Amino acid sequence: MPAFLTSQIMSRLYDDYRETEVTFTKEIIHTLKMDPRQNCIKTGGSQWPCIINSTSFSLARIIIGVQGGAFQDLIKKKDQPVSLRFSFYQENGQLMSFFVAGRIQGIQPFGNNNELVIVTIQYTQRPPEDLILLVGTILDANVNSVRRKNERIVVTPDTLRKLSIPKKEISVTIDNIPRNCILANLSFTGASILLMGIAQFLKNKNVVIQLEFEEPHEIVSLQGVIVNANPIEGRKDIVSANVQFYDNSISIPYKIRINNFLTLYRKQDAGVRFEGEDPVVPVAAVTGGTAQPASSQTAPVQEKNAAPAQTTAAPAGETKQTASPSGTQA
Repeated sequence: MPAFLTSQIMSRLYDDYRETEVTFTKEIIHTLKMDPRQNCIKTGGSQWPCIINSTSFSLARIIIGVQGGAFQDLIKKKDQPVSLRFSFYQENGQLMSFFVAGRIQGIQPFGNNNELVIVTIQYTQRPPEDLILLVGTILDANVNSVRRKNERIVVTPDTLRKLSIPKKEISVTIDNIPRNCILANLSFTGASILLMGIAQFLKNKNVVIQLEFEEPHEIVSLQGVIVNANPIEGRKDIVSANVQFYDNSISIPYKIRINNFLTLYRKQDAGVRFEGEDPVVPVAAVTGGTAQPASSQTAPVQEKNAAPAQTTAAPAGETKQTASPSGTQA
């Protein structure tokens, strides 16, 4: 949980997404480090295992079996208060659990399955800040990945540090051939890279970009296509290529990284970078010589229409979802 996320930001997340449900798909469970085996519903003095299918900041939907003790208890005492236990692993590996109090709002069959029901729990108190932060971070990243898809983060030593990317020299695979390149800028939906090659032969090539992040350490793989490529002035053997990511390769962890940067640091930057201005990257860094630091005189974010790639994907989780057997990603 990033320490720099303040209570003010958490209040904004709560206000903006209070009624928006997140369904716990496999990707979201993995991203949040949730342990489904530790989740349960507490009724009276008993705790029963359950599947938390979805949650907002005002209600949750759980799945239980009709033969289990939880169902029998809830049917007998529908008006009794209940508590829902959430369990997540922290970065240090320690399990973090907390209860959210509520009351049963409804019980209905789970699709066509006669052995399962879905129980809607209306919260009777504001959820803990840990839940607001975890769920709100995903919702905010999904929404802003569409709203702010055209904002470009220009790579400088300062932006690399804030993004927790160790270096601008990265590896890419172009049509299954590994290549070295320099990362020039990033957005939610694309990137610009500098590499050796001939521009006309790079356009429309499939690309896989491997981005290494720290704090916590992870490697994000982004697949896309080179939408245009142009030679660098004075060096026809070095190309600036714009990559558009495929929608299905843009993972939630990547969205969160980009969104954290744009929402936390954008207002702190004093300078402005205008469209068409490219970062100064030494030729030696692309050709394999001694790389020099890139210019850091300009602000790291460029506004609308500056991104090398765009997407028309709708912001998952922007509207309230109804729980389904397979789950609907928020």
